[in-house]
Amino acid sequence: MKHYILGLSFLLLTACSKNDTINNCNFLLNVGVNLTVNLNLPQFSQLQFTSNSVYVGNQGNGGVIITNVGSGLRAWDASDPNHQPNSCSIMTINGANAECGCADANEYSLFTGQSLGTQLPCGLKEYRVEAIGNNSYLVTN
Repeated sequence: MKHYILGLSFLLLTACSKNDTINNCNFLLNVGVNLTVNLNLPQFSQLQFTSNSVYVGNQGNGGVIITNVGSGLRAWDASDPNHQPNSCSIMTINGANAECGCADANEYSLFTGQSLGTQLPCGLKEYRVEAIGNNSYLVTN
């Protein structure tokens, strides 16, 4: 009887599902990212100032956008998480925001990763940024 109750309890617990948006956020793959950013190099020097962003291609799903948020750097996948990856889903930097090139022109804050305007189910995919010394940072997932 004890085994029956335990089995029934396990079945009930595993059969329950959450009604969250994570299940809808599966367009982007978990592609390996391993990028060193040295703020002393010309292509990254503008990251020394708050609100500035840099796009780095050939990383993640659609490149990586790195932003100085004042308290440090944050890195985001440059592919719109609310679209299947295609030519228009790669985002461009628009001030402190990122905007996809598709007809709906989804826009996201590069400070928080959240959508602006229309509430969308998925925020930007964030990558880890860690200081490794000498004005250099490692971006990984």
